[in-house]
Amino acid sequence: MTKPVFSKPFTQQEAIPEAGIARAVEIMKTGRLHRYNLLPDEAGEAAALEMEYAKWQGADYCIACTSGGYAIQLGLRVCGVKPGDKVLANAYTLAPVPGAIHNVGGVPVLVDIDESYHIDCDDLDAKAAASGAKYLLLSYMRGHIPDMDKLLAVCAKYDICLIEDCAHTMGAKWRGIRSGNFGKVAAFSTQTYKHMNSGEGGFLTTNDAELAARAVVSSGSYMLYGRHGAIPAEDVFQKVRLHAPNYSGRMDHMRAAILRSQLPVLEDNLERWNQLYDRLHAAFSAMTGVVIPARKQEEFYVGSSIQFRAEGLATKAVPQFVAACAKRGVELKWFGDEEPKAFTSRYDSWRYIDDIPVLPTTLRVLEKTLDMRVPLTFNIDDCDMIASIIEDEIQAFLPA
Repeated sequence: MTKPVFSKPFTQQEAIPEAGIARAVEIMKTGRLHRYNLLPDEAGEAAALEMEYAKWQGADYCIACTSGGYAIQLGLRVCGVKPGDKVLANAYTLAPVPGAIHNVGGVPVLVDIDESYHIDCDDLDAKAAASGAKYLLLSYMRGHIPDMDKLLAVCAKYDICLIEDCAHTMGAKWRGIRSGNFGKVAAFSTQTYKHMNSGEGGFLTTNDAELAARAVVSSGSYMLYGRHGAIPAEDVFQKVRLHAPNYSGRMDHMRAAILRSQLPVLEDNLERWNQLYDRLHAAFSAMTGVVIPARKQEEFYVGSSIQFRAEGLATKAVPQFVAACAKRGVELKWFGDEEPKAFTSRYDSWRYIDDIPVLPTTLRVLEKTLDMRVPLTFNIDDCDMIASIIEDEIQAFLPA
């Protein structure tokens, strides 16, 4: 009997809204793609996007950037990270996060995680005390928000500046507060597989006027900072404009137009993602050989991907199980692989970091962790079929 095969691609995103496509075409016809190439009294798409996103996020200031990774680097710089400064960071994340620390000359101090993919606040406390680090780059990896009450208490205890990497939590909340509104600055991504799609792109948000002014100038404004949207007053720029280096990472009008058309439907999309995620989570929770952490009541998550552990399998069987699912059209990524594959890597493969620590819980949890995209091109029936294939295929690898 032929087994059913899932046929939809896991990397297929929804089309850009027609309004975004039409506006992008209009911009191409003008030839004025650069954000500072404006007619007299014209605000421009990039500035308009910054104002709209700042309002949506609940932040005073917003800088549109070339990528989420650039936004992280910019955030670290304007917060004061200098070469040699130690920066705490959770070990379960993607390579652009430690890469951003390395780019600004910081020294990553990797922190263990717990069983639910969150940064371990006890290990954070210990590492903060031992290292003397005054910065924490918190990655909400794959949308998992830790206990922010505990985390903020640790930051207050050691006077740590919190920089939030919200690439996977645009719109997510802890106790009703959006991710990105807890720290000094926050970075967001609009890369294709994130919650808004401009191919590449990102935002830096903050409520600190001087940091915002520094970020605008360092993003590459030259003396055209007044053409940005959600920005502080002129007197703040007068203080920083000659002291902030130009690191050139501006967003252009094309990508801004594409994103502006997606912002009005973002809230609806968050709910759609969670309908799909909740269906998969329920199926995985009932599956033999699979462990999937429960989400905390205080957390409003955005389920654009899902992670589970194939705890019932021997470690050597995990890649075989992944291959068996792939033959039936289900694409899983294994975080326990010693070798980086595609976007997925484990912290001990980042060899540019000196003195890579042994983090026992991170290694044990990731050893059998599998990661799966949940694009909005899927529906509930697709989720049921995917879960059925995974449940069917795992049986062959469970101990007798």
